[in-house]
Amino acid sequence: MTPRPSSKRPPDPQKTTADLLDRRGRRIAHSCRMFFFGDDDFEGEAAVLDVSTNGCRVESSVEVKIGMVLKLSLFLSDFKWPLRIDQAIVRWIDGKQFGLEFTSIRLAQRERLRNLIMKVRP
Repeated sequence: MTPRPSSKRPPDPQKTTADLLDRRGRRIAHSCRMFFFGDDDFEGEAAVLDVSTNGCRVESSVEVKIGMVLKLSLFLSDFKWPLRIDQAIVRWIDGKQFGLEFTSIRLAQRERLRNLIMKVRP
């Protein structure tokens, strides 16, 4: 069996650890379900592994591509209804896991996410 090439981006040598931490903000382990939707009736389900106010890491058997633009519904533990992300971009892929950057999220939704993250002690 031939190993498949990784879709993971190589680390940027110009970025310092401080830059990466600043970019990501506070990230917490959080397990929940997520549904995602793209163009041409593309949709799927994923398990959220961790989340920050700027993005999340998920695992799904649905194949995505770097640069895909998706709408998200995250079923967080704080409310019965999902948190909606108007636009997220797939930034990296590693096997069945991939990272999403939240590029358009309404203020009330971002505040809800921030409150959830701040409740978890470091």
